[in-house]
Amino acid sequence: MRRIFIPAGLLAAGFLTAYALTIRARRPERLAPETSARASGASVGGRSSAAAPSGMAWIPGGEFTMGTDDPEAAPAEHPAHRVRVDGFWMDVTEVTNAQFRRFVEASGYLTTAERPVVWEQLKRQLPPGTPKPPDDRLVPGSLVFTPPDHPVSLSDPSAWWRWVPGASWRHPEGPGSSIEGKDDHPVIHVSWDDALAFANWAGKRLPTEAEWEFAARGGLEGKKYAWGDELQPDGKPLANTWQGHFPDRNTRDDGFLRTAPVKSFPPNGYGLHDMIGNVWEWCADWYRPDAYRLDADRGVVVNPSGPETGFDPEEPYQPKCVTRGGSFLCSPNYCSNYRPSARRGTAIDSGMSHLGFRCALSGDQVGRGANGPP
Repeated sequence: MRRIFIPAGLLAAGFLTAYALTIRARRPERLAPETSARASGASVGGRSSAAAPSGMAWIPGGEFTMGTDDPEAAPAEHPAHRVRVDGFWMDVTEVTNAQFRRFVEASGYLTTAERPVVWEQLKRQLPPGTPKPPDDRLVPGSLVFTPPDHPVSLSDPSAWWRWVPGASWRHPEGPGSSIEGKDDHPVIHVSWDDALAFANWAGKRLPTEAEWEFAARGGLEGKKYAWGDELQPDGKPLANTWQGHFPDRNTRDDGFLRTAPVKSFPPNGYGLHDMIGNVWEWCADWYRPDAYRLDADRGVVVNPSGPETGFDPEEPYQPKCVTRGGSFLCSPNYCSNYRPSARRGTAIDSGMSHLGFRCALSGDQVGRGANGPP
């Protein structure tokens, strides 16, 4: 099994490649991930007596097997271990362009992808000796999925990722593109900072990784996929993923080439849409590939909020948080991360064509005057 991974090795002599430039310098002050997860109060086991928050579903909480022992899964998903989470609310869909626009219009917020890059701050997150790129590269922009027209080596993600100046949530493929007519698509090109800023404005928070997986499983225990053990029951796609040959040929058997409008596929057992596929979703936790091994001997872990600090030995200079759920780019011949146990670490200042989020709300947070939708 392969997983989408864009290594620091993409740094070329003489200039920074696309991935490095997704690491930003000018960003707002942030809460630590484990703090943001509980910023407005710890989750409680009982359901809030207040009215259900608009656009959210109650996740009753409980004990489940987190991760997997499947030998074909990535090592970061091992070992399977028992976890218990308290009840919480979860957005029924990923945050959409329309919802994010309301946040930006109300707050004046500028996303990571819309801010200039400051080299003196950027280089602290890169391997020593990394050369300064040309000034025309240190401009606002983001990573855009740009499929080749022929098969390429799957060991070189730069064959399908391109740094595009001017790409952002408003212009997902770069200048000249727009989100007109896509109000109901998930917002993309959002960093962890951007997702947290929206959550704080809305009076919510980002879900912990444990909450996210529990919710994604929809009440099913030990199943490979969020809907059972078969990827496409009766040949029917149940999520927006890649069909055909990645990255050069997408047959669109699911009806979509890139992102799909939210609710394009059936909800899971908790009434949540697109927990699998469409876009990767930010979680609150710092990322470590060995995080589960640290918990393996603790018995049932209650309300875990991830490691105290993050570290990925493959990219040791980049602070990362967990992203979950896979995206429209997940495919059998490259990465099969369309599973509830799949996890990866993403640089917290990154924005990409397949990266979004949804929010959570602790039971005792309901009714505290959230500013915005959903």
